[in-house]
Amino acid sequence: MYSFRLYVAGQTERSQAAVANLRLLCESMVPGRYELEVVDAAERPEVAAEERILATPTVVRLSPLPQRRVIGDLSDHGRTAAALGLPEADALPSKGGDP
Repeated sequence: MYSFRLYVAGQTERSQAAVANLRLLCESMVPGRYELEVVDAAERPEVAAEERILATPTVVRLSPLPQRRVIGDLSDHGRTAAALGLPEADALPSKGGDP
């Protein structure tokens, strides 16, 4: 089971894009095998401070260990999947496509 915590700042377009991108990625690569908690750092700054979140959006893979972090809107699915250590990450097309 994969467990993620996504830190956002309000309901901005960038925050909503990060949530949508992470859900899409999880549904395509680990469907039914993930948990996602979204934390609004503006509403819960103590949680963000405890995790030392310096920028949003930031996703933290809580399990399996070791923890991994990715900062940004997560729009590059191949890079995000690889950075988060998701299975079959190499099956995703890289930016630029095939020759």
